Formats: sequence, structure tokens, C-alpha cells
Amino acid sequence: MKFTMKIPYTPAFTMADLWQVLKNLLMLAAGGTICAVAVNGIIIPHEFAASSATGLTLIIKELVPALDVGVIYLLLNIPLFLAAMMAVGRRFFFYSLAGTVIFSLALAFVHVDLTVDNDILAAVFAGIIIGIGGGITLRSQGSAGGADILSVMLMKRFSIPLGSTVLALNLVVLSLTAVVFSLDAALYTLIQIYVAAKLIDLVVTGLSQRKAVMIISKHWPEINREILRDLRRGTTIIPARGGFSGNEENMLYAVVNFQEIGQLKNMIRTIDPDAFVVVTETMEVMNYRIGNQPHW
Repeated sequence: MKFTMKIPYTPAFTMADLWQVLKNLLMLAAGGTICAVAVNGIIIPHEFAASSATGLTLIIKELVPALDVGVIYLLLNIPLFLAAMMAVGRRFFFYSLAGTVIFSLALAFVHVDLTVDNDILAAVFAGIIIGIGGGITLRSQGSAGGADILSVMLMKRFSIPLGSTVLALNLVVLSLTAVVFSLDAALYTLIQIYVAAKLIDLVVTGLSQRKAVMIISKHWPEINREILRDLRRGTTIIPARGGFSGNEENMLYAVVNFQEIGQLKNMIRTIDPDAFVVVTETMEVMNYRIGNQPHW
């Protein structure tokens, strides 16, 4: 008698996959549109220099007027896209390609009049808008091209914050801007870039910031039980020895999100007011439950 086992059919592309694609495209569209509003509504009217790859494109255009802006931007992005495919993955590559197209279309068709007379206030306002738009874009599984691609690669490989990479790259662009255009344009653009870099970090990782907590207490079993039961967070029990007393103790280590830190401190204070508690910032946490690393 011949035995055959039927393997249940599972569709290659599910509704959940479709929703994920639509969600990423919507985030890319929203982020690109928001950035285009700042570029067309503030940066261009105030004659500020642009940032990252866009700024470098304008500098090359100024030096070589015969070249088309679109061609320059495309040529600058080609090596970055190839590197992204190898270093981050094909998914990031295709989403970033879509993000670049969406951003280009938004620049061409989205024009909102944002009247800000003061140049410094305009630079700050533009930085806030671009930071929010860029952060939303990078919350997706892609980017809008340019410096975003390099930022994601460096974060994946070396855990360098996204905003720090953007700021470093833009300092190079600003130096060239001061030479090719004017020092005033470079300084106003520096304000815009700095504000945008901080907002990008806030939107991408700051709102999902994780806190690492170390707790030393004689009542550690009760505290551990409350963390597991009420907060539903994992803990690690680390054997420790008091440096002065030499007594053996147990230290609890846990990672919680920003919203839970207040509840945790109140709970510890209720159980043991004399507990020694250290709360530290984390750059990124990798875990399927408590992790906050963007999934590019």
C-alpha cells in the first residue's frame, strides 16, 4: 500500500502581505509629500541650499550647467541603490526605488505656500517638517533615496544613529554650498539640517525608545514576580556581590518601553523604597517582543 502525504496549500502572497505593501507605500507617500511641502514651500522660496544628495545635485548643476538635474540625481543614487541591495536587501532596494519616484513626483506637483518671513524661523520650520517627513519615510521598509540609503546601511552594520549619518554627510554638502553659493545660505541650511536630523531620530527610534533597568533589592523575588505578571516583560537574574559588604545578592535586569518606566518605578518604590535602581537609555533593542529596531 502506497502512502502519500498531502501538504496543505499556502498562498505565496497573502492579504497580510498585501496590507504590508500598501502600508509601506502609504508611509513612503506621506513622508515624501511632507518633505516636498518643506522644499517647495520654504527652502526654495528662501533660497536655502538643499541637503544630502539633493544639495549635492544642485552643486554639481551649478558647476556643470549642461547636465540635467534629474540625470545627476539618478547617477548619484545608482551606486547607493546597488549597495543597498547587497547590504540591506532586495526589499529595501525596491521600496527605496518606489520612495525615490514618489518623492520626485511630490516635488513636481505638491506646492503649498508656507509664508515665514524670518529666515531663521523658516530654517527651523523647514527642519521640523523635513524631519517628520523623513522619519515617516524611514519608519517604512524603504527610503526616499540619497543619504537615507547610506544612513540605513550604516545603522544596520554599525548601529550609527540615522540622524548622525545625515548630519555628517550634510556637513560636507554645506562646506561645498558655502563655496559655490554663499555662506549665508549654508548657515541657514545648517539650522534646517540639524533640526531635521534630530526629528528623524525622534520619529524613527525616539518614540519607541527602550529603557534598560538594573535593580538590586532584598525583595527581588517580589519585584521579579510583578514585572513578569503585570508588565509582562522578561527579566534576567544576575548573581552579584556587594563591593563593600561582600554579601551575595541578585540583580534583576529588564528592558521596558518608555510608557512602562513610570509604572515600573512606582511598583519598585511600593515593594522596596530602599531598592537600588539604575535606568539607562538604549540605542536599539533586537527582540521579537520588546525590540525597537526598524525592520528594513
